[in-house]
Amino acid sequence: MDNIFIQSRSISLMDFSLSTEQTLIKDEVRRFAETEMAPVSQEHDRNETYPYDVMKKAADMGLTGSHIPVEFGGSSHSPIDYAIIVEELSAVDPGIGLCIYSAGFGADTILAFGTDEQKEKYLPLITSGKSVMGSAISESGAGSDVTSISTLAEEDGDDWVLNGRKMWITNGTVGDFFVVMCKTDPDDTNRYSGFSQIIVEKGTAGFSAEKITGKLGIRASDTAELIFDNVRVPKENLVGTRGAGFLQLMQFFDESRTMVSAQAVGIAQGACEQSLAYAKERNQFGRPISDFQAIQHKLADMYTLTEAARNLTFKSAWIATHEKNRLTALASMAKEYSSRIAVQVTSEAIQVHGGAGYVDDFGVSKLYRDAKITQIYEGTSEIQKNIIARELLGKGFI
Repeated sequence: MDNIFIQSRSISLMDFSLSTEQTLIKDEVRRFAETEMAPVSQEHDRNETYPYDVMKKAADMGLTGSHIPVEFGGSSHSPIDYAIIVEELSAVDPGIGLCIYSAGFGADTILAFGTDEQKEKYLPLITSGKSVMGSAISESGAGSDVTSISTLAEEDGDDWVLNGRKMWITNGTVGDFFVVMCKTDPDDTNRYSGFSQIIVEKGTAGFSAEKITGKLGIRASDTAELIFDNVRVPKENLVGTRGAGFLQLMQFFDESRTMVSAQAVGIAQGACEQSLAYAKERNQFGRPISDFQAIQHKLADMYTLTEAARNLTFKSAWIATHEKNRLTALASMAKEYSSRIAVQVTSEAIQVHGGAGYVDDFGVSKLYRDAKITQIYEGTSEIQKNIIARELLGKGFI
């Protein structure tokens, strides 16, 4: 038998470094975040206002829909490139950052399943910054269980007529069009078929949105309830195959969960950076608190956990391109772990800051509030564990 250890010497080593282009992306995005986002961060958080001015600058820089192919005005950024962008924005302000990279929330569905006409009509609007879109899935009675949605789309001549309500929709009142998950075949006995996704544009008769306020975190990001009251749209607004909406959505989640993981990593990284700087500056008992072993251990744990989450996130992003059959499990692992770490690290950041961390002065309290949502949207942490177990055991949908 050949010696596999000798043979393995000819195999290239794994490379964990960023490319020159990725390093440039990382530096430029962080510079943008610190220059354009940081100065208005507290204002938009306190007032729960959408950062229109920042969004225009982000679009001019090519940050809205940067993963969309060049032919539609994007930069064709890979999942890893996109994860870098999400992390750097989130390290400075997770709320405004979310506004930027969610401007094309739902674009992946149009890219994967839409017609050429749909792609040509809608995707350039995102990359140019002319429009913001959203993906309307959740309802008041259907969060983790997507198959319980009740929003109905019925055929009527050459149109679909939609009736129902969607809850917790990102970009709800600022979005120009939405990919809406509907029940199109209510009599279908298969639990996972009978659902379709349909594009609905703002301004369509019977379509309205009501802003949701009082959120714990990511308050700059717009969240709303969408109302469909006999909303009539052309049949050509159907995305992909009728009845395949649930399977389309599962593919979308595999991709979007990696980006939520990147958001969580960014939040943790921001908390680490602020805590390290504060520990060096804050003096107690005649010396910086960074001299005390208790603080040193906290910083060591925070940075170690964040780095572990980053590596899992980047692996999920790499899998999205190279081994997509493994993405479902890896994306859920990354999201569940990174979101847990974001909450843990931001909590420790407040502890490092002491009383100063409990108010807005240093920003870690905001990161703590922002972190929690990463354990909830795009599937709760409990749902992620269900998915991971299902993949390990080779079972179907739970």
